[in-house]
Amino acid sequence: MKLTTKGRYAVMAMADLARFGTGRPVALADIAERQEISLSYLEQLFAKLRRGDLVKSVRGPGGGYLLSRDADDIRISDVILAVDEPINATRCEVGSPKGCMGNSSSRCITHDLWAELSHQIHLFLGSVSLGDVINGRVATTHPGARASEQQAISNAAD
Repeated sequence: MKLTTKGRYAVMAMADLARFGTGRPVALADIAERQEISLSYLEQLFAKLRRGDLVKSVRGPGGGYLLSRDADDIRISDVILAVDEPINATRCEVGSPKGCMGNSSSRCITHDLWAELSHQIHLFLGSVSLGDVINGRVATTHPGARASEQQAISNAAD
């Protein structure tokens, strides 16, 4: 499963907005410059984020965008889903009567594995808020995990 630029850029832009938009609107041009994302692409993403009620726009001089609620109350999964980015590791289309096997309605032998992976990814992204991201509360591993991972790799090599 690969997260496309649509989902990745939406999360980057929302994290930027959470970090720099403390009580004042942030211009998309500023986000575009800091995150190195095309302004026209950001405009498309923010239209979806506004429809998803994650941001609100402020018009006029000094205008821009604000988060619609506190950064700790906006989940990463909300952002990704708002820009129509599916969280799905199966080959099946969600809600489609077709299965993984092309024209048939049967599932591939590994369907349940990929469906569970999709579920776990959704749970993880639903457990992380924008506040977690901008405040460094998202750890890739706990401190002791790296040592145990290295030991497992060494054991496998022996």
